[in-house]
Amino acid sequence: MNEFDQFVKHVLHVKQYARYTDDFAIVSSDRLYLEQLIAPISTFLSNRLALALHPNKVFIRKLYQGVDFLGYVMFPNYRLVRAKTRQRMFKKFKIKVAAYHAGVISEAALEASLRSYLGVMSHANTERLAEEMKNLVWFEDKD
Repeated sequence: MNEFDQFVKHVLHVKQYARYTDDFAIVSSDRLYLEQLIAPISTFLSNRLALALHPNKVFIRKLYQGVDFLGYVMFPNYRLVRAKTRQRMFKKFKIKVAAYHAGVISEAALEASLRSYLGVMSHANTERLAEEMKNLVWFEDKD
């Protein structure tokens, strides 16, 4: 993908570009500029790397909606965990908490899962969300 990075930065002269593995985001205040980038990017990916843009994953959004990237929604001054990511984390962690209370997994295993989820949250503005997850261990219904 380095070849793609070089194309975006040096041929298209995109200033605000980020990529992680096969996900990338381009930010601009000019909607027309962003729309005009789609065709050359698509052509380059197809011709040079035998790749294609996913037809359901190309978005042009207003800045107030945030940039949805890598499980987070990024805004100019803060970052949130994407709603689906948050729901999936809590669903899986509740299963772990239930398994812990049932004696199926150890406290160490539960703590390892908690630390993992807190690590994901540490990259966003999620102090209240992190406390909510920690509280699940003690306040989850133990029927």
